[in-house]
Order: sequence, then structure tokens, then C-alpha cells
Amino acid sequence: MRRAFAHPGYRNHLGHLGHALKLSSLLLGSLILVACSAPESGEATPPRPAIVVNPKASGSQLAVYPGEVHARHESALAFRVGGAVTRRLVETGQRVKQGQPLAELDAQDLNLQRDAAKAQLQAAQTENRNASNELARYRDLLKRKLIGESQFDAVNTRHDSSVAQLERARAQLQVAANQAAYAVLKAPSDGVITRRSVDAGQVVSAGQTVFVLAADGEREVRIDLPEHEVTRFAVGQPVSIELWSAPGAPINGTVRELSPAAEAGLRTFEARVTLVPVADSAVNQPTPKLGQSARVYARTSSARPTQRLPMSAITAEGADPYVWRMDPEHFTLHKVAVTIANYGHEDAEVISTLNPQDWILAAGTQLVREGQRVRPVDRQNRPIEADNRIAHQQ
Repeated sequence: MRRAFAHPGYRNHLGHLGHALKLSSLLLGSLILVACSAPESGEATPPRPAIVVNPKASGSQLAVYPGEVHARHESALAFRVGGAVTRRLVETGQRVKQGQPLAELDAQDLNLQRDAAKAQLQAAQTENRNASNELARYRDLLKRKLIGESQFDAVNTRHDSSVAQLERARAQLQVAANQAAYAVLKAPSDGVITRRSVDAGQVVSAGQTVFVLAADGEREVRIDLPEHEVTRFAVGQPVSIELWSAPGAPINGTVRELSPAAEAGLRTFEARVTLVPVADSAVNQPTPKLGQSARVYARTSSARPTQRLPMSAITAEGADPYVWRMDPEHFTLHKVAVTIANYGHEDAEVISTLNPQDWILAAGTQLVREGQRVRPVDRQNRPIEADNRIAHQQ
């Protein structure tokens, strides 16, 4: 048998290693006992700071909408017949008079149709004269008992047919003459050409827009209303208008028309605001020009009282929006359901049971829970007093 070799230094090394392991075990047990006896972290955590605000009443407010000056009556002019444009007689921005020619079509085929209708009319007139003469002769023969009633009825029927054909030929000639006249597009009223859509040599169809004419007379401003604000406006509502080229010179106006349907894609409703002229000639009111930019100021009010809160204060569970209201007695947060009346850029108008003195959580709404205790501060992290008590007391 082989004898185990035990070097004295090796035995000393094993002894030191065992002593170190015992010390490590004692230290680990002490740490476990300390950890088990420590209080829960939640009990020692102070209330978290929370930015709170008061809701603000938002009844009547002054809203501003950009717009553009248009004519009260704008007509899209088009040929009533199709054809090739031979002449364009006006340009965009040119003033025109009623009855002034604006453009012409190639009327060669239309003139040929008119000439053909005229020839048909002449043939119908000749046929009607022959039928009238024949009817007179047969009427005389009937009186003399030289023909029977059936023969006279046949001649009388042919005469009536010739009369009908004559009327038809006259109507066809009138239509052909009108068609030839439609080859010249004329201005229906005095005004300004605001748009041109064709040029010489272009083939157009009947009803295709060629020019847009802004008739002389009243001017108005066209604005677009978001769909959540259109209910605040009504026909006849007074507004104030200011031209970009004449700031500080307001013009009175009234809402003349509200579109019943939203524009596709934009989801906005068009509104037309009529400019009301000043009766006093001493007042120097700016004269709006077509295409000018303008701003419309309207004082609006909702049917139900609303309150304004920051957008960051509103959160939702599914489709149900709510806010966090702080209990001033215990500084705890509780949910309050709200109804959104209007969204703005930074604020939102809500309908709710909130009071002006309530404190509403304005930030971090997704990081709190029902009944959580908070320390209310303002946006500069300064403590807020509620009911004469300091909110940040421990």
C-alpha cells in the first residue's frame, strides 16, 4: 500500500481555508437576518411629488380662423357644346363686361348642321303648301259630292302631317342655330376672370370649365371650420374680419353660409362670411381685393359650460377619458370621468363635475394609481398649499 504524504505546510493551508469558510458562513447568515428584519420599502418611501393645476372655466372665447377673400358670386364658365378652341380672348385677372366674348370654338360642323336644318325647313314648308292646296281642292270636291268622305279624310291627314313636320323643322333649325351660337363663350355679367383652364387648340367637352368669373358686387371671406367647432357657429352670427394687408382695421361681417357636409379628406366645413359695409362715409374702411388673406375673429360659446385643462392631465381607459383629482384632506388621487368637448394645441375643454378649486394631476397620469398619496407642487416644483395645510408635509 502507498503511504499518504502529508506535508506540514499543506496541513497549515487547509486549516486556514476552513477557518475562512466558517467566517463567511457567519457573515452571510447575519446579512440574511438583517434583510429579513428590515421594514418594507413602501413604508419608508415618502409621497411622490405631483404637479397639479386648477381647472379654468372656458365659456365664451375669441377664436381666430384664417381665410381668403372671394366674390359672393363665382361662376364656372363652360361651353354648352364640345369642340376645338380656336381663340382665347381674355387672360386671368382681366376685367370683362357682360356679353363680352371670352373664347371661341371651331364652329364649322355646327354651321353645317344649321344649314342642313334650314334646308329641311324649306322642304317642310314646300310640302305643307302642297298639302294645303290639295286639301282645298278636295274640300271643294267633297261639297260637290264628287269624292267620298274616306278620300277627303286621307288628304286631310296628310295635311296635318305636313303641318307637324313643318313645326319640327322649325324647332330643329332653332336648335342648330343655338348650337352654332354656343361656339362663342360670353361673360354672363361684369367681373374679373380669376382662373383660366384652356388654351387655343385644346379640345373641350360640353360643360368642361374654361374660366372662373368673379362677379362684381359683394365680397366675402371663406374659412374652414374643424368638425368639432362647426356647431358653435350659426348663420347670421356677427364676426370681425381683419385683412393681412391692413392690420388694426377691423371690418364687420356676418356668417352667411355654413356647409352641411365636410370636405372629403380635410374633414372641415366651409363657412362664408359676408363683409358688412360701413354706412358712415367718414370711416375709412379698407377695400378687400380678390384672393387677399384675411383673419376672421369669432366669439364662440358652447351650449354647456366647459373647463380647460392641460392635455397632459387627461388619460383614458379604452374610450372613457378621466383625470386624477387630489383629495385635499389626505392628498390622495382619485379618478374623475370627463367628457372631451374640444381639443386644442396644448389644452382641452372638458365637461365634468370638477370645481374651480379642485386640484388636478397635470403630468405623469400613467404612473399613478387609485388612492396613491402625493405631494402637490407647481410647475416650478414649489409646494402648493391646500385648505391652509402644507401639501408636502410627511
